[in-house]
Amino acid sequence: MLDATVALVREVAQREIMPRFLRVSHSQRKDDGSVCSEADVAAQHFLVDRLKRIRPCPLIGEEMTQAVQEASWQEGRSDDLGLWCIDPIDGTTNFINGLPFFAVSIAWMQARRARLAVTYNPITDEMFYAREDHGAYLNGRRLPLRQVNADIQRAVGGVDFKRIPKHLADQIAVNPPFYSQRNFGSSTLDWCNLAAGRLDLYLHGGQMLWDYAAGSLILREAGGHMCTLENDDYEADDVWRRPVIAALHPAVFAAWRNWVRQNNTPPASI
Repeated sequence: MLDATVALVREVAQREIMPRFLRVSHSQRKDDGSVCSEADVAAQHFLVDRLKRIRPCPLIGEEMTQAVQEASWQEGRSDDLGLWCIDPIDGTTNFINGLPFFAVSIAWMQARRARLAVTYNPITDEMFYAREDHGAYLNGRRLPLRQVNADIQRAVGGVDFKRIPKHLADQIAVNPPFYSQRNFGSSTLDWCNLAAGRLDLYLHGGQMLWDYAAGSLILREAGGHMCTLENDDYEADDVWRRPVIAALHPAVFAAWRNWVRQNNTPPASI
């Protein structure tokens, strides 16, 4: 199942995505304000058809309507066959603007948890993948790629400011506890770069299911740690809009989690 999914992800990138890179003729803005290109739609149609041949179960795709997504989620929760969750192009704004940082992301879920994950950056030909209890890998090499940093003051953080509460964002901008901050515009690749050790910690104010499904499993299988702004059990939070606090090293994770939660509440006015 994993091998078939990896092959399919590479095929959809070659057939439907890369031929349209730098050639997208139009895009549209969705109800949530995000953009969708013809490449997103074509890739999703391709994946919907082919994934059901690998495992015939319900499927959620980013470009589906909310009603279809919610119906598929309810069906998949009670189906022993599980549920596919796909983002045909994570980082569509990058893709449309010619920025070489986007990915195809697929997770197979069962009982609310991702059990298999594949994320592929076709520009760099980097295939990240994981299967529950079997580790996480990049092109056959086990993650993380380097020794994990244990000091938050030397950490490089991936921080997406879009949905972070204003007071917390202000504190990160003015007085961060880490060394340096990066954001590349693709949530699923942020997860993977954290799992690889390219980033040391991560913060996002609210991701959709297809933004975190694959990446969270890849990080977990790489030995990483995660929670949400208010819940220590990451998997127990809201499935549709889930914030994330994460890090590779347990000491960095504890320090980062505590700092974020302490700075998430504005001081009481006098």
